[in-house]
Amino acid sequence: MLEDIKNDRLKKRANLEAAGFDVYPASVKRTSTLSVVLETWPKLMQKQSKVTLVGRVFAVRGQGGISFIDLKDEHGALQLVVSQDKTKDFAIVRDNLDIGDFVEATGVPFVTKKGEKSIEVKSWRVITKSARPIPSEWYGIADPETRLRKRYLDLMLNPELREMFRKKAAFWSSIRLALTSANFMEVETPALEAVPGGADARPFLTHMNALDIDLHMRISLELNQKRLLVGGYERVFEIGRVFRNEGIDAEHLQDYTAMEFYWAYADYDALMKFVEKFYKTVIKATTGKLITTYQGNKINWGKKWAKLDYCDAFKEKTGIAIDKATLSQLEQKAQELGLKPEPNIGKGRLIDLIYKKLIRPFVIQPTLLINHPIDISPLAKRHRTSPYKTERVQVLAGGSELGNGWSELNDPVDQRGRFEEQARLRAAGDEEAQMMDEDFVEALEYGMPPAAGFGLSERVFAVLMDKPIRETVFFPMMRPKKLEAK
Repeated sequence: MLEDIKNDRLKKRANLEAAGFDVYPASVKRTSTLSVVLETWPKLMQKQSKVTLVGRVFAVRGQGGISFIDLKDEHGALQLVVSQDKTKDFAIVRDNLDIGDFVEATGVPFVTKKGEKSIEVKSWRVITKSARPIPSEWYGIADPETRLRKRYLDLMLNPELREMFRKKAAFWSSIRLALTSANFMEVETPALEAVPGGADARPFLTHMNALDIDLHMRISLELNQKRLLVGGYERVFEIGRVFRNEGIDAEHLQDYTAMEFYWAYADYDALMKFVEKFYKTVIKATTGKLITTYQGNKINWGKKWAKLDYCDAFKEKTGIAIDKATLSQLEQKAQELGLKPEPNIGKGRLIDLIYKKLIRPFVIQPTLLINHPIDISPLAKRHRTSPYKTERVQVLAGGSELGNGWSELNDPVDQRGRFEEQARLRAAGDEEAQMMDEDFVEALEYGMPPAAGFGLSERVFAVLMDKPIRETVFFPMMRPKKLEAK
């Protein structure tokens, strides 16, 4: 069936080419978009101004000497009226036109007897011949996998989806504007690293032929930006891709965009004040409001955000004081909760698993989670009054982690000790534990000023849109289709 349709369209292409038309021209003449024509309609009608429009054909109605064409471009839709009496090349184009083709049409505005704004076409041509039929606008694409695998079709048929991605562009633009307005300088750092660091995650491994060395795709934007603080910059940020070889679920991607900034001479107290204002600015710019909905819950970003101490909340939910907890206590609690941690993951990872089971899912309104235990914060500065805690802050909302930052650890001796502990966990089998980065420790030995750092990812946008994160990226990673037997 599909081959018959494709063959029919190829014949129509041949008919147009035989009549002297180039159905894939290099240039077109466009004087206005469809939306601008509609916005300036009274003026165009009054002057009977001629316009040249381009777009994709979504419907063809009528027979005989007159046809009605539904034309759409990125921002609007308009009806074209073509007729044997008034349209040059009427028959050859109309008889070889298919839904999905792109056309260029020149004409004047008028209103039909039914009151529909239309363009009376004087001349027209096909500027791209569609070789495959597009799905029906009415029925759309029912299969969720096809929607993600062939995203271009979903975008073609779904204006709400196109609008969501415009909001995503506004999301990142507002982040960039908010930071540059606060005198942060945007930087670019390598995506390939000898030692991946800055997060607990399993990296992707690749190989550089030119130097014959193995490299990792970066898992965060952190350590190179902190090297820039050593070099003398005081406020830097980067928006870039990071890569984590981890599972697929509603909140995680393996290849995604993140933002991190680093701020010399600031601590996590200053960070918390800045971050709350920063999020409110970005959310308002993205959605136009400060109340959004996620998984059936209304989230009020506009109120003063609450603060929640990690260790206090952990003790309240488990009865375990983190500073005195033993590995066996945590293992027992994990078993009670039905968790199945991998062997040899260490005390910190167990704490984190229990927290994600008992605490995080129930924090719905925007909250600053603070003072995380040192066991799960290898890059954060120790708390100034509680040595088993760190000066760390996370943004929680909707039961999800939506941002992470801390007063940066700049003591090279302490940092080396933290890396060594992570290395022991890695040697014991924890593939997400951080690696020893001798070059970074050396950079700290030259002196990095007191600083605060913070990062977020496009997960924030997914929560604002109330969608799984895979639905908020253009082309999410999909398992390749099995080759069909020939």
